[in-house]
Amino acid sequence: MSKQLKQIAIYGKGGIGKSTTTSNLSAALSDLGYRVMQFGCDPKADSTNTLRDGTYIPTVLDLLREKKKIDAHEAIFTGYNNIYCVEAGGPAPGVGCAGRGIITAVQLLKQQRIFEELELDYVIYDVLGDVVCGGFAVPIREGIAQHVFTVSSADFMAIYAANNLFKGIQKYSNAGGALLGGVIANSVTHPYQREIIDDFVDRTQTQVMQYVPRSITVTQSELSGKTTVEAAPESEQAEVYRELARRIDAHTESTVPAPLEPGALKDWAASWADQLVAIEAGEVRGEKEGI
Repeated sequence: MSKQLKQIAIYGKGGIGKSTTTSNLSAALSDLGYRVMQFGCDPKADSTNTLRDGTYIPTVLDLLREKKKIDAHEAIFTGYNNIYCVEAGGPAPGVGCAGRGIITAVQLLKQQRIFEELELDYVIYDVLGDVVCGGFAVPIREGIAQHVFTVSSADFMAIYAANNLFKGIQKYSNAGGALLGGVIANSVTHPYQREIIDDFVDRTQTQVMQYVPRSITVTQSELSGKTTVEAAPESEQAEVYRELARRIDAHTESTVPAPLEPGALKDWAASWADQLVAIEAGEVRGEKEGI
């Protein structure tokens, strides 16, 4: 199955489930028959672990610290279903900019024409989305990714990070930067969580690509060093990721979001805080009355 290379970036605040989502997306796309590379852009270099049975791989910056010039193939490893895995890495702790790894790794692979050589269908950049650093904006600012998606829960700090990402996309949109495909709503278990995210995407003029529920299957799979798609392919959770892959595969038109200004975001959050108090009071009253 061959088509024009599609490069997408998955952003999200630390701990939101961004790498879990990205790895399961990569696994699902590979199961659809696509040639996929997952490009980890977090200095922790753990994006591709569950594609490789929980093992770490040398990063581009690790290799460059050993010798000044490397063959890009030295930084490329294969994982589940022949997914190509690359980790950009970061500087030594406390030294330099963490975004440097992204810039260096992207330049290395582009200069050596790796994407063309491997005849890739997808390159998926897994990018930390709550760090204000020029390096982390590279996939957006340089237009490397054609489409950007962000992973967010209904928690305020996750939405705050998503809103900041929208500001960056809006800023670079007139200079050929990547545009927003939509929000991947993660850890959505209760109806109110879905309502919060729906309201946020409506106000920021974007869309939800998929609702991903919290699941113990994900935890079990990752403890075994695997994605849910690999470890529990028949599970409901695996099908959620496969549906996300199908939707992203079909996605062609991204747009410029309309981020909320700080005051508007604060007011929006406060209004939802009041609504949740009312929801909780109603649930407690219902329990007491046996409803």
